[in-house]
Amino acid sequence: MGNMIDGGEIIARMIRQEGVSHIFTLSGGHIQNIYEGCLNNDIGIIDTRHEQSAGHAADGYSRITFKPGVAVVTAGPGVTDVVTAVANAYQASSPMVVIGGRSPLRQYDMGSLQDIELLDVMKPITKWAQTVYETRRLPYYMAMAFREAMTGRYGPTFLQVPSDVLFGRVDEDSLEWPRNYRVTGEIMGDPELIKQAAKLIREAEKPMVMAGSGVFWHRAHRELAEFARAADVPVYTNAMGRGTLRQDNPNFFSLSRKPAFAQADVIVVLGTPIDFRLKYGRPPAWNPAAKVIQIDIDPRDIGRNRDFTIGIEANIRQALLQLTSEIGKAEHREWMTYLRGLENQADEQRSYYMNSDAVPIHPLRLCKEIAEFVDDDTIVIGDGGDIVALAASVLPINNPGQWMDPGPFGTLGVGTGFCMAAAVAAPDKKVLMVNGDGTFGLNGFDFDTFVRFKMPIVSVVGNDRCWHQIYVGQKAQYGEGRTPATVLGDNARYDKVVEGLGGHGEFVEHPEQIKAAIERAFASGKPACVNVIMDPEPEGVKGGYEFK
Repeated sequence: MGNMIDGGEIIARMIRQEGVSHIFTLSGGHIQNIYEGCLNNDIGIIDTRHEQSAGHAADGYSRITFKPGVAVVTAGPGVTDVVTAVANAYQASSPMVVIGGRSPLRQYDMGSLQDIELLDVMKPITKWAQTVYETRRLPYYMAMAFREAMTGRYGPTFLQVPSDVLFGRVDEDSLEWPRNYRVTGEIMGDPELIKQAAKLIREAEKPMVMAGSGVFWHRAHRELAEFARAADVPVYTNAMGRGTLRQDNPNFFSLSRKPAFAQADVIVVLGTPIDFRLKYGRPPAWNPAAKVIQIDIDPRDIGRNRDFTIGIEANIRQALLQLTSEIGKAEHREWMTYLRGLENQADEQRSYYMNSDAVPIHPLRLCKEIAEFVDDDTIVIGDGGDIVALAASVLPINNPGQWMDPGPFGTLGVGTGFCMAAAVAAPDKKVLMVNGDGTFGLNGFDFDTFVRFKMPIVSVVGNDRCWHQIYVGQKAQYGEGRTPATVLGDNARYDKVVEGLGGHGEFVEHPEQIKAAIERAFASGKPACVNVIMDPEPEGVKGGYEFK
């Protein structure tokens, strides 16, 4: 007879087997023996101030390590608190495993503490959600959770563990431990469709590529660069696709995306849905006569919102290898030169504002100053609306996974969770967060978590005293003075909040102060907040989002 071990130990061993170094959690009695299992198995435990942050951290961990991030939350409100983070990961196709506590089976429907069934809540926002009813079956259920999260289109999974199952004890010699439970091979594209796509690209006059998160998750950045060079095409990126092509690559484009979509005769969509970010593929944003080549690991996204000319179900890396081999060498010099001219023109136009000495500070000036602190050893987290959109267009993001933002769900408050994931998963990197002032209020108290775990994260808050992305559209639609619920206070000193939690704070009102303030923030060696007062209605920046 072997040692008697409980469910917490079993779960921890399965987490360790996946090579996961940390879990993210907020304490609760229903799950406390998982902590004991983690201590026994040298798994770090990062406890946050809100379960939503724990969920975002698990999501962020997966984006940095390509391993399934793990969030452990207690029963009832612990699970409901993590729902937003799970939904964000689901929309972003980010793999993570959420382990949720549950009241004991023997007390179901008796009114025990935090007794509520949440599978029906979690199923629409996960790839897989189940309850395990026997302690001895925990290894298999953990294997299922990891397999579902990390195969096909990635995404979150949820395992609900009743406390009598979790605290139950079994003979470890009687357990069967799954070892090889998910495939690692890559699906190639149909060879005939690849040939057709290569021919279409080669013969096009104005082709373009839109590369999204699938390029990142399939680690296809080198293949993307080789394909772009062979096909002689402009490449635009979004979401986790940012950084998969270096900005000094001659095929990298960012400021001419709108005219490119409107004029392109062949549009190659790689690993990103044709959703609101791409104007649903509809005219006038897209050329109605354009031929569309859509490549994705999930066939359910191919042909959604826009008919395709060629649809290819495949791993993005394999598809790019095939296309590059098939295409040989194409030439689209005139088109590339035209778009580069538009890029240069747009860059010249915004340079005026990037060098502005105006007070309040112009957001593009702030982004320019932030860019000075971003190198290849910096991970940048974007958590906000318009300030993050501007930062994404200005900051030098040149490596896969170097930039993380909410993704298509548009969840605000992801920043602190993503930052703590970066701090534990890539401790040799600097972590810089670009915040909106609105977003700081959502999970800003997790600066306490940064302090407790000695994470020297620097947040630069673009403080325009409003929910700017909503304010702009609301004002445009309804007029001056018709903008309730979008204006924040002038006296919000986020820097003082961080100081009060044990970090370092800086307050900036003039553009010439920005650089020194950020330098002092990084030099402090503490979690830091640089609170920058920005112009709420900056010239030359449309911003906002109109809902009609």
